[in-house]
Amino acid sequence: MNALPIWLLLLIFVVAAAVVWLSGVQLSRQTDVLATRLHLGEALGGTILLAVATNLPEIAITVSAAISGHLSVAIGNILGGIGIQTVVLVILDIAGRKPLTYLAASLSLIVEAAVVIGVLAIAVVGTQLPKQLIFLHLTPAGVLIVVAWVVGLLLQRRAGKSMPWHQNGKAPDSQDQQQGSSRTKREQQEKQRGTSTAKSAIIFGVAAVLTLVAGATLELSGDAASKQVGLSGILFGATVLALATSLPEISTGLTAVRNGDYQMAISDIFGGNAFLPVLFFVATLISGKAALPQAGKADVYLTAVAMVLTLVYLFGVLFRPRKQILRMGVDSLTVLIVWAVSVGGLFAIVGAGGG
Repeated sequence: MNALPIWLLLLIFVVAAAVVWLSGVQLSRQTDVLATRLHLGEALGGTILLAVATNLPEIAITVSAAISGHLSVAIGNILGGIGIQTVVLVILDIAGRKPLTYLAASLSLIVEAAVVIGVLAIAVVGTQLPKQLIFLHLTPAGVLIVVAWVVGLLLQRRAGKSMPWHQNGKAPDSQDQQQGSSRTKREQQEKQRGTSTAKSAIIFGVAAVLTLVAGATLELSGDAASKQVGLSGILFGATVLALATSLPEISTGLTAVRNGDYQMAISDIFGGNAFLPVLFFVATLISGKAALPQAGKADVYLTAVAMVLTLVYLFGVLFRPRKQILRMGVDSLTVLIVWAVSVGGLFAIVGAGGG
């Protein structure tokens, strides 16, 4: 694609992003149908299926980048994607009638936020390990991230069922529906449309393939376009590419907010963010090279920013701000400001040769 003119590369990128959006809508819808009908929502399967489905663009980009040897794009997309997906909560907050964290307050969300921060901390540790510390395409940090993610899933499942707190960790005046009710509503809508489980599985499969192809196309066309305009791989991956691959999360989150399932809206974002670092394990396994030690200053910087953004929302869930500014809770406004400033810092780091 490097030989194509810039206008054609941008057109391909926009079309691929549109495919990701449309396919993401179907992936989200059919994931809810399959998780409900196959009773996956009662186990870890529903959480895992949703995390994989909404992050298929990132999976495609990681695999494509690992095969082509452009790990910097994959690293920037993963770490930048976590920051962007956290900022998606700002959009969901604006769509609600009250601050999102006020309506969704639950101790289980605090557990999920802590898991995200913990997994990212392991990723930071992994960036400091030597590249030679790899055996059978496995690195200590990559394996530990997978283990931490699985343990986090178990803790989240337990937190969703029983917490030794008053009202099972649910704050007063928060959503009156059970978390996950949005998934049930969507399944009922598909049932009324006559969508069978087999048809749902077929639609899911087709949407997954389209998303994977579109995700790989985003990486290839975007990487070629960024080179022609002089944008570094880390800047492109952390901003434009990360925003394009976050479209499925926006679709899923807006549906949950419209259905009044505010806890699910936040949980889906935190769940996806906890899953994304697992892709470092995948990148290392495919490329045979330790991915995390190849991270630069900008990558570590993005990781720290993602941890701060997650921490802001963790405190938001704890303190439940009522005040809205520009239709946003104070925590969402803080996240928006921090992200805007951090993007400026990212340009400064790359400009100084730290990318």
